[in-house]
Amino acid sequence: MTGWQTLFYKEVLRFWKVSFQTVAAPVLTAVLYLLIFGHVLEDHVKVYDRISYTAFLVPGLVMMSVLQNAFANSSSSLIQSKIMGSLVFVLLTPLSHWAWFVAYVGSSIVRGLVVGLGVFVVTLAFARPEFAAPAWVLAFALLGAALLATLGVIAGLWADKFDQLAAFQNFVVVPMTFLSGVFYSIQSLPPFWQTVSHLNPFFYMIDGFRYGFFGQSDTSPWLSLAIVGTAWLAVSALAVNLLRTGYKIRN
Repeated sequence: MTGWQTLFYKEVLRFWKVSFQTVAAPVLTAVLYLLIFGHVLEDHVKVYDRISYTAFLVPGLVMMSVLQNAFANSSSSLIQSKIMGSLVFVLLTPLSHWAWFVAYVGSSIVRGLVVGLGVFVVTLAFARPEFAAPAWVLAFALLGAALLATLGVIAGLWADKFDQLAAFQNFVVVPMTFLSGVFYSIQSLPPFWQTVSHLNPFFYMIDGFRYGFFGQSDTSPWLSLAIVGTAWLAVSALAVNLLRTGYKIRN
């Protein structure tokens, strides 16, 4: 294997060795959300005319799991390596900053997709969403996972301790995910909050992903794709530059 492939394999093996924690636990959490919200709101919330609320929830929960776990993988790997001092062994290798980027982001995409697939398979017991446009499902799953994995690299490089990383996740990633339309359509919100939702890039990932299932969305999937793609290119440029300069890893 080449250098980046070895690092990629090491990162995949890292989360797979503790898959009960990194894969099974997030799947269980998503199913609990589905059971609670679906049971309580099934008869009280109507989103699309022909789609039950439980079916509406499934794509949102799948995508939420993909995003959160892609971020958690790259960020936790970097911060653990920095604190434990094992990052020096990667620094000693002749790997370029591009190899680091591809390995960390690629392995995080794998974890996000594995968790998302697990959530989808388990939730089939409760609802069976359609596949109106499977290509959109795949496109937004990959692009969303890549965006959050790259954001995780930035957070992992920036944080010096677990408290800082937890703050980034709890005050940035989680709120933006929950306020992106996972549990509701933004059309049900007052005009002011609809405008605020359109400023949240996570909304476009959830909405575009949901369009792939139902062929319906709150905004154009092409617009969502353009916004998510632009956001990923922007954070990728920042992450690659931080890795190139050795930000907080070569001190």
